[in-house]
Amino acid sequence: MLTEDTTAPRKQRHTARRILARLVEEHGAEDLSYSTVRDYVRVRRAEIDVEAGRRVEVFVPQEHAPGAEAEVDFGEVWVVLDGVKTKCHMFVFRLSHSGKAIHRVYPTQGQEAFLQGHIEAFEALGGIPTRHIRYDNLTSAVTAVVFGKGRQRQENERWVLFRSHFGFDAFYCQPGIAGAHEKGGVEGEVGWFRRNHLSPMPAAESLDQLNDRICGWEANDDGRRINDRIRTIGQDHAYEKPFLAALPAEAFDPGPVLSPRVDRSSMITVRMVKYSVPVRFIGRRVRVSLRASEVVVFEGRTVVARHQRVAARSGHVMQLDHYLEVLKSKPGAFPGSSALSQARACGTFTTAHEAFWAESRKVNGDAEGTRELAALTES
Repeated sequence: MLTEDTTAPRKQRHTARRILARLVEEHGAEDLSYSTVRDYVRVRRAEIDVEAGRRVEVFVPQEHAPGAEAEVDFGEVWVVLDGVKTKCHMFVFRLSHSGKAIHRVYPTQGQEAFLQGHIEAFEALGGIPTRHIRYDNLTSAVTAVVFGKGRQRQENERWVLFRSHFGFDAFYCQPGIAGAHEKGGVEGEVGWFRRNHLSPMPAAESLDQLNDRICGWEANDDGRRINDRIRTIGQDHAYEKPFLAALPAEAFDPGPVLSPRVDRSSMITVRMVKYSVPVRFIGRRVRVSLRASEVVVFEGRTVVARHQRVAARSGHVMQLDHYLEVLKSKPGAFPGSSALSQARACGTFTTAHEAFWAESRKVNGDAEGTRELAALTES
């Protein structure tokens, strides 16, 4: 239909709505939405004009003032995490002037990872861009694209609060393929970093360990020159850094706040994964901050439990310390407990603990020996 339009009178060419009507009538495409057809027509019609020589695609070189702009994107990566091949998501924040980029791998690309990535990037780069940051129409920021209103978007309330806290503006690219070139710097960075540092798949015991390694790679990349630039990334960033806006004095918690109830096993369920808390909270609701890479449990403003966030859809994460109080009164439950098994697996229950426990049971008996171990571990 679009190809036929190239020879049709201008006033008798297909509109997106007419194309949708024909697709429904002639091809039974009842499930096709108008927005899908409209977005495709916008891109494909321009491509046909370029292919036919009626339009020349022109890219105007851009100058980016130091400290003024940045671009953000997510890229999918696979990691061998504690021996298991795991799909993860890499957040990338790139300063447009210097090309200095921050990369962080998270188990999710949800809003908590989106916000946490910004915070870590601001801290690593030493400030905040003063003009704007460029984005796709990510659901973490945008709830709806307002068509016919230019760059106007309906934004997520928490995202608006985050932007207000850090004092920066957002620039949203055009939807679909048409907007890809508007943040080509960060899209190229995602591919370059993945090919040069994450191929073959990196292996790590945890995402924290991998991200520490990534920080080292970023430091080495400061010596790289982008294309035909005279100075290195590190030199350009050192020049750019004083132009960035200062970080706010108050911290911002990037995680959504949840209030799960502690079950009889002294565990809370967060996104289908169970995490332990101290046994004194059984039957109560606790305040949880669900962050990109960790789950933090509070009593008032005091942190009472902190776990690495699990990337899987199910599982149990336990800390032996959370059960010591009850194990002192029920020492017989200690040897077969899941908490002990996990503590052994992760290395927090060491050979020294094993030797002390064996000797204490030999001298004091099983029950008293276990109580003595629990008291020692708790202290």
